[in-house]
Amino acid sequence: MSAPAEAHRRLLLAESDVLLEDFEMLRLRDQGEAPPRLREAIRALQIRLGRRNPPLPPATLDAAQDLVFAVQQRLMAANPKNPRPTRHAGRPTGQPVMTLIREDRKWKVLALPPPTASGEDADWIDLVESTVERAWDRWCYAQQQAVRAARLRAKPLVALAVARAAWDNYWLLVQDADRIKQRVMVARELLAGGTFAARRL
Repeated sequence: MSAPAEAHRRLLLAESDVLLEDFEMLRLRDQGEAPPRLREAIRALQIRLGRRNPPLPPATLDAAQDLVFAVQQRLMAANPKNPRPTRHAGRPTGQPVMTLIREDRKWKVLALPPPTASGEDADWIDLVESTVERAWDRWCYAQQQAVRAARLRAKPLVALAVARAAWDNYWLLVQDADRIKQRVMVARELLAGGTFAARRL
């Protein structure tokens, strides 16, 4: 991917993060529908991503937010460090796995990718680390929203539950990533040892 294309991808990812923050503010105000301004912004994001004449996103907050999550998944799959898009078990590529937190509040749960099609451990480890980094960013975002909800006294317990879910997701990915790196390191050492023994023979 060229430098301008990567800069464009990162810009769109940042824009999608801003849209998700708008969704959080609407939820804190107990609103169930996405306003026309937000729906138009989602449609504009889809057009900049390459869709021709997409329909106006649905009015319900949940459906519109799911659409932004799908856009984010597509942008993350276009990461130049990712030689193969991530696919959750039993779900088509581009659809995130959602979990219900409480009071109909949903949160996207990230999963570490499988080994890459290229078979290169370095590519896979890069992608694993990128996913863990993204989970950390999402926890920071959820934590900020929890603090804001507490200050506004707007469903702080729900926001706190989301932050806990984000932290649990991040921490599990950290532990899984450490196990993957350890297995890759052991495999490399065994391979190096076998090569050395073959040379001695």
